[in-house]
Amino acid sequence: MKKGLFITFEGIDGCGKSTQITLLKEKFSSENKEFIEVREPGGTRVGEKIRNILLDRKNDSMTRMAELLLFEAARAQITEEVIIPAIGNGVNVICDRFYDSTTAYQGYANKMGRDLTDFLNLKATSETSPDITFLLDIDPELAWKRRMGRGEEDRIEMLGLSYQEEVRTGYLELAKSEERIVIIDASRDPEVIHEEIVKHIWDLTG
Repeated sequence: MKKGLFITFEGIDGCGKSTQITLLKEKFSSENKEFIEVREPGGTRVGEKIRNILLDRKNDSMTRMAELLLFEAARAQITEEVIIPAIGNGVNVICDRFYDSTTAYQGYANKMGRDLTDFLNLKATSETSPDITFLLDIDPELAWKRRMGRGEEDRIEMLGLSYQEEVRTGYLELAKSEERIVIIDASRDPEVIHEEIVKHIWDLTG
């Protein structure tokens, strides 16, 4: 049986991931392609509980190491419980964030370092890697303006523009060493972005 395609979407908060994932789901449905959508952190009963802890604004005393390990715990759960079985059964997986988020947010912005995050990412995923990753790159100030209509910011979003800039830098540095990461200009019209994403996926699958 042919394995399913593992597609991940990355970027700073407010980059437009949700919109592009919705458009891709609609495209897959119209093409009768079997898929599931998952998100990180979350996507499982255990993972959703961890997500609530991580994003709760009241948990402002959370240490950097505790944050990193909680993300990895949620990732380990969804990888083993959902992602590996799905792609093994030929189902395409569309994932809102995966381990590149940890590299950018915790590794770069939180100064935990690539050595540590790479090691933990490898262990938490049983060496499962995306087939293609779309990095929706956008100026943090524009992303912030987009987020303003979404309600109260979560614990990580409220860290501010300078933090988001560090995260963006981390993503761009990471993309230099990972051929699977496709940098997408996320400041453009959503439909234009969608067409570019679909072309990359179709090129990958032949």
